[in-house]
Amino acid sequence: MGAREDVVPSIIAALLLVGHGLVHASFVSPAPAPTAGGPRWPFDLGRSWLLGPLGLAPEVTRALGIALLLPVVAGYLVAALTIVGLAPGAWFAPAVVGATVASAIMLALFFHPWLVAGLVIDAVLLWATLARGWTPGAVG
Repeated sequence: MGAREDVVPSIIAALLLVGHGLVHASFVSPAPAPTAGGPRWPFDLGRSWLLGPLGLAPEVTRALGIALLLPVVAGYLVAALTIVGLAPGAWFAPAVVGATVASAIMLALFFHPWLVAGLVIDAVLLWATLARGWTPGAVG
């Protein structure tokens, strides 16, 4: 395989991590207008099945969600940078694990059935990183 083909899997893995992180930004983007009979917008930091019954105001749950969003996006970005060689490889596992734990907590707290896919991705990332020892050098 040539040098170009060796880089492609790494770039794809980096883009998938960044994409998984950025989809969480949908929690802070404006919800689209509801449609008649259409599904409920799944990304709502003001609605939590766990925090709502505890009596927390939507502003508090929103602040907690944003506090979780920051390590998700930052962690997956750092992990992606390690994959493409722009950050030290030693940062990979802590970045992936930290981002993934924050992601799983966020998706669980603000659960909607559509978010199951994100939880599955989180489970696979934790398994690959912790159980299988996935590192940036093991991508390509």
